Amino acid sequence: MSAVVGVGIERKHVSAVLRTPSVLEAVSRTTQTGEPSSVEFAFRVPVERHYQAYATRIGEAPGITTLLLHDLTAVKRSEQMRADFVANASHELRTPLAAVSGFIETLKGHARDDTVAREKFLDIMAVEAGRMRRLIEDLLSLTRIELNEHVPPSGAIALESVVRQAAAALAPLAQSDAITVEINAAPNVPTVTGERDELIQLFQNLIHNAIKYGRSGGHVWLSLAVVPGPRGRGADEMVAVSVKDDGEGIPSDAIPRLTERFYRVDVKRSRERGGTGLGLAIVKHIVNRHQGRLQIESRAGEGSTFTVFLPVSRGPLISAVGIPPAPSATASAAAK
Repeated sequence: MSAVVGVGIERKHVSAVLRTPSVLEAVSRTTQTGEPSSVEFAFRVPVERHYQAYATRIGEAPGITTLLLHDLTAVKRSEQMRADFVANASHELRTPLAAVSGFIETLKGHARDDTVAREKFLDIMAVEAGRMRRLIEDLLSLTRIELNEHVPPSGAIALESVVRQAAAALAPLAQSDAITVEINAAPNVPTVTGERDELIQLFQNLIHNAIKYGRSGGHVWLSLAVVPGPRGRGADEMVAVSVKDDGEGIPSDAIPRLTERFYRVDVKRSRERGGTGLGLAIVKHIVNRHQGRLQIESRAGEGSTFTVFLPVSRGPLISAVGIPPAPSATASAAAK
């Protein structure tokens, strides 16, 4: 409730703590007529939340008017996600399904006894099947994250170990493109409030993109530093994690759309490298859930930098089971 009306609301007029016209009208109507009222309303920032307000009067006039707020956010998100899932999945799966179906028909027909064609078609079908599998996995992951986006995490996480684990998981991919991944962390980086698995997924997506769109034989730089939080909004300090590549860069007009579902700057290259167009949408929603922010900077020919800002935690540290202690300052996370 405090997230909606704040704290210290005793003896304040309802209009001073809840400034939603439709709710105030319902309260006024119930107070005057004695008839119960119900109205739905929503807050769009910082994270979209939906509520149902019930107003009823207790006792004879003037009596006391009570207001009950029911959080509908999870229900609304579930409804919207079902609709989005069907629309997006059907659109994105149509092409690979059509390709696989076409090859099956060909193999059942005139290419039945053509060994060379059969091997070629089976290889392409395996690629398309893998694409569909990755797409479904990312859609399910995005759906799960969106469903819980309005529920802030509560654990205290050592972010440096998260970043190192994410980079280590992608070391073989970096090695295949001869890309060096370097991690530079400021001394004594404080913990952040978060959920470990989601933060690992966030940084794996960013590092994967940096490797995928970076220059072959180039570098990806990861840095962690403590910076002041936005004045008057939330935490006094934040941990900034930057992921920088030395690739071709991103056109300035495309940057605002990067976190949209299925948006790709280079569709052909994204699909060739196994992209689903959902990675940065997942990043955005994880950042929102963690009450952080995402900053994207890029210049043509100079690469791109994605920086995630997360609030510093003052709670007890959640240990990283099985993660070796990280070096104190600088390390290389992947092969040359």
